[in-house]
Amino acid sequence: MTVISIQSQVVHGHVGNSAAVFPLQARGIEVAAVPTVLLSNHPLYPTMRGRVLNAELVRDLLIGVEERGLVDTCKVLITGYLGSPEIAAVVIDFVRRAKARNPKLLYLCDPVMGDVGPGFYVNEDLRALFCDALVPLADIITPNQFELEHLVGRAPATVEEMLAMARGLSLSTVVVTGVHFQNASADDVETLAIEPRDSWTVSTPRLSCRPSGTGDLFTALFAAGLIEGLSTPIALGRAVSGVYAVIEETGRRGSYEMALIAAAERLLPTEPRFSASVIPPRANPRLNPATESAPR
Repeated sequence: MTVISIQSQVVHGHVGNSAAVFPLQARGIEVAAVPTVLLSNHPLYPTMRGRVLNAELVRDLLIGVEERGLVDTCKVLITGYLGSPEIAAVVIDFVRRAKARNPKLLYLCDPVMGDVGPGFYVNEDLRALFCDALVPLADIITPNQFELEHLVGRAPATVEEMLAMARGLSLSTVVVTGVHFQNASADDVETLAIEPRDSWTVSTPRLSCRPSGTGDLFTALFAAGLIEGLSTPIALGRAVSGVYAVIEETGRRGSYEMALIAAAERLLPTEPRFSASVIPPRANPRLNPATESAPR
């Protein structure tokens, strides 16, 4: 098993594991998908059925993952939306055991807490567990700008401040999505990858279509690139290009859900449409904050 992915699942649409598993499998990557939430659809519909799973059920499933020896062969462990503080506590224990059992394992944490517009969609206790336990255990995190601001406790005013604050988390890689530079076109959006010595950005035009699940898809595609042995900037460019292709196809079809299957061929390794550029030392364009303030 190459990837263990612990996050939400829906019957209809593409968020959580329902966004992540298919693109990984399409790239020839085996995935063990563990649900934390089982819903009929994502919460932005007028109605929604299903529920957050019982933490003991999630614990039992993860014990089964260990019993089948999947941790031993796993290259990347992904966590996304966890649903409750109780499930987060179960996942924290599992991550600790998995990293002890397989020291080569990369833990990629997508700290799913909220976004600009809807604000937080997890409670304060779960946010604290991300800040105090899950992120410190991670090798790589993929927050959006809103989530990064709350992980570090304030909104950076410049790119240089964002780089310093991300590096202050002491992780191998921090990838920040949905970043907006004040001096750039309002029609552009940036995705930054920040490592202890280097950093890169990919700029794309902003599309009016904003389906749910794009962050989950991005995390899966970025993980796929790393598994395939790509460097961080190449994996970043390919992941951004894949997500952009899906959003573009979604808008073309006028679909409410990501057109993930229709855009499947554009998720396979090809020359990326967008490439990463190095952020030079002392690059200091100002940022548009995702929040007015960023208390933990």
